[in-house]
Amino acid sequence: MSVEDALTRLSREESGRVLALLAGRLGDLDLADEAVQDALVEAVRTWPTQGVPDNPAGWLMTVARRKALDRIRRTTSARRRVTAAAYDLLEAVEPASDRGLVEKGAEQMEITDEHLRLVLLCCHPALNQDAQVALTLRLVGGLSTAEIAAAYVVPEATITQRVVRAKRKIRDAAIPLSIPAALTERVEALLTVLYLIFNEGYLSRSSADLVRVDLADEAIRLTRLAHDLLPDSGEVGGLLALELYQRARFATRVDGAGELVLLEHQDRTRWDRDQIAEANRVLAAALADRTPGTFRLQAVIAAQHANARTYADTDWPAIAAAYARLDEHTGSAIVRLNRAVAVAEADGPHAGLRLLDTVEGLDDFHLLHATRAELLSRAGDPDAARTAFARARSLTDNPAEQRFLDGRIAAQP
Repeated sequence: MSVEDALTRLSREESGRVLALLAGRLGDLDLADEAVQDALVEAVRTWPTQGVPDNPAGWLMTVARRKALDRIRRTTSARRRVTAAAYDLLEAVEPASDRGLVEKGAEQMEITDEHLRLVLLCCHPALNQDAQVALTLRLVGGLSTAEIAAAYVVPEATITQRVVRAKRKIRDAAIPLSIPAALTERVEALLTVLYLIFNEGYLSRSSADLVRVDLADEAIRLTRLAHDLLPDSGEVGGLLALELYQRARFATRVDGAGELVLLEHQDRTRWDRDQIAEANRVLAAALADRTPGTFRLQAVIAAQHANARTYADTDWPAIAAAYARLDEHTGSAIVRLNRAVAVAEADGPHAGLRLLDTVEGLDDFHLLHATRAELLSRAGDPDAARTAFARARSLTDNPAEQRFLDGRIAAQP
């Protein structure tokens, strides 16, 4: 592994674990974050000349702890904190759990309760969703503010402000780094954030690229972590399966010219069968209690698509039934829209259009009009279809989608 790869892995995969451990000991998220960042800077400075240490995670913990102690020592007003924390921080009395961390290789290091606390802290309901996403990617995912800003196509200062405000809110409200009693409520927020991150990778809202593989893979990595932490949560398993099914089709969603390829025309021989097989196993385990929630129902739908040998083999009545159940669960207009597509495939375009007429609140959502346009085209009304395609085009900023819709307008007789 090159030094560059080792530094990337240290930042993305280990810094969150070390941050969680250090924050748990210090009781100060800001101080722990600054100490870990100081240690990462030292890694960037020294590893190219001194080489990658045998245990990068242990090295990071040792250096971050030393950096934290340096910062505390420099702050005279924090003398009481020095006294309280010194025992834990001084290398001469290195705590047993840290000693274990240092001695273990990174691959062997177990996910700790501290890490779970950090993940759940980032998704605290007191924080708004933008702050939850930014904080999760920054502290748990190890992405820099510049990387997050680039991913969401916003100024870096915006992400910095979100992170700073979120940490200030955590500090001022004295939100504890702990596992809440109402864990289910926090898990729902966590899954929502992870799904938002994945969706931004699956269909980028304003990037020149239709698909953001890096964001999708980061969401999957974090969801795997949540799955490891909460193996008994069927909804976590459902989300992981859903992401894997969709990730398996990434190579075929865009052609060589960067144009969108609809599911009907995708080359299924290029779908990642290993990811589909893993998703099947995860979903089977997640459905064991036979009371699927929203993510498991979405995964069931994705499984029908992923396991159909051809588009014609797709079990559309089963998908329409799953969407009906999901519609009952959520009352979501987006779900109703997708259900209309499935109903159209199962019972014809007129049935889909009737259901589409019941969708409310999505007048400015381009996919509503694109869907209506497709069904009108199939129903033999090209003039109305052309108008609806034009409306959809006016509502999307994604260049690839705009080109696709231009093609559909031109294709109407």
